[in-house]
Amino acid sequence: MLAIAGGKGGCGKTTVALGVGQALGTTTDQTLVVDTDRDMPNLHHRAGVDPTPGIADSNATTEPATVAQRATTVENVDVLPCQTASAAAIGSAIDSLSRCDRPVLLDCPAGAGPDAARPLRGADRTVLVSEPRRQSLTDTAKTAAMSRALDAPPVLTVLVGSDGSVDPSNLLSCPRTVHIPSVSKPLASDLTTPKYVDIANVLTKRNT
Repeated sequence: MLAIAGGKGGCGKTTVALGVGQALGTTTDQTLVVDTDRDMPNLHHRAGVDPTPGIADSNATTEPATVAQRATTVENVDVLPCQTASAAAIGSAIDSLSRCDRPVLLDCPAGAGPDAARPLRGADRTVLVSEPRRQSLTDTAKTAAMSRALDAPPVLTVLVGSDGSVDPSNLLSCPRTVHIPSVSKPLASDLTTPKYVDIANVLTKRNT
């Protein structure tokens, strides 16, 4: 289970979660992307699904994955929205999803508060997402420190809207960086699709 996290809202975490989810999934083994941002849930918008059913519709007898919806904007991805979900429901869903037998990506809230810590606490590793600007990178450095403290260390950094000129490795203490260029349709671009495949290869240790 991977946390897709960053310190700043709007830096591209949800888009990266869906792009990586598409690269990791197959027609018979879909990736599950889960929205854990209860204050600003937008995974359902980007994935082209209804805001419900979602986390709030799962309970002790209904596994969260069983109420997931198939994304319409990307292939090989199921999504679990968190519209109206409480903090307790999100925490319970993350605990249940730790037993899931397919890739799970947690689309995390920004910041360094309890809501941001909750998915990091349940994840195995973290993918850091940032824009190639000083303030965004500084905020993401706080996320990197929190992920290490919660035993979900960063495995790579994704710089969104990057021309490749910024190297965040020293600031974030994360040796691997993938640069995603600015494009009008980042989930359906000949420029970005190979980048998401590269990320999937790193996460699964293929071709590395």
